[in-house]
Amino acid sequence: MADKILAKDKLPEFLAQLEKEHRVYAPQLQGDDYRWAPLEQAGDVVWDFSNTRLSPKEFFFPQTECMMRFVNDPADPEGMIMKPEEPLDEKRVLMNIRPCDAKAFGVLDLIFCQDDYTDDPYWRDKREKTLLVALACNDPCPQCFCTSVGCGPHSEAGSDLLLVDLGDKLLVKVTSERGAAFAEGLEEAGEDDQKKAAELKKAAEDKLAQNLTVGTDKIAQKEVLELFDDPMWDRVWESCLNCGTCTFCCPTCHCFDIQDETQGKEGRRVRNWDWCMHWLFTRHGSGHNPRGTSKERVRQRFMHKFKYIPLKRGGEIGCVGCGRCVVLCPVNIDVREVVNQMNA
Repeated sequence: MADKILAKDKLPEFLAQLEKEHRVYAPQLQGDDYRWAPLEQAGDVVWDFSNTRLSPKEFFFPQTECMMRFVNDPADPEGMIMKPEEPLDEKRVLMNIRPCDAKAFGVLDLIFCQDDYTDDPYWRDKREKTLLVALACNDPCPQCFCTSVGCGPHSEAGSDLLLVDLGDKLLVKVTSERGAAFAEGLEEAGEDDQKKAAELKKAAEDKLAQNLTVGTDKIAQKEVLELFDDPMWDRVWESCLNCGTCTFCCPTCHCFDIQDETQGKEGRRVRNWDWCMHWLFTRHGSGHNPRGTSKERVRQRFMHKFKYIPLKRGGEIGCVGCGRCVVLCPVNIDVREVVNQMNA
């Protein structure tokens, strides 16, 4: 479908169309940070933010998610009764999601919905009921490196619609069949609008080229054990606190633990975010821990994203270059520097 144009003063009408069947969420300023919240009116839409501190991953993979509920009454002849958790009861729109986060959901699709035997119903339910309206980055952050990992400031991967801010209007790129239905009533973009969008894309990519970039070509060529045994890991881990900040802000991290919580005869099974660098994560029931040191856990995080996932998922890198971990790491470990060492 051809590119469309949406004037910003027509945004209320566009949102009204979305809200007929969807609950709209968008980044909004809360305190000193932009957070995802329900969008109450068109005037609350923010266009000049860089990115949210935390990924919108929680819309599909909540930090704590109930998987089922159960009742265990010894006096009941039916024994334990288990009931699945109800599916999502609303359709949603994530408005102005950044391209790196939209791409991240495509990466996680490869993890949660691999085949008939690995098809997570909780993830799939939320994905199928959520429309992604991405907002291109015209002014990327200095810590971003999305173009180094198969993404980009105007990437269309993973979204249903991509908006490019042209000032008083938006260029609307239709990037999926689902998104096409919401762009049908918009006028087609003119040649000048498309030219301006192309110039903004090039300017954003040129700005990213000035940032610290990463290389992954040699990582792909190396044998797993060669990279696993590289002496660089003896240095990389030394400043890491294993605090988990990088994993909790990451849009592609997906480790979890499952626990049963009970109170009296009733209970529920929940899965909670976990992180691969916690000492308890791989501890066996016997007490043995195959990743018993900080070095082994730090190595696992980087090997997983930049070697194991690409190896098993058709070359797809488990990182989208959003740069959140670079900003939030309390000891200033820069993922770009580590990956460049892996690639050296």
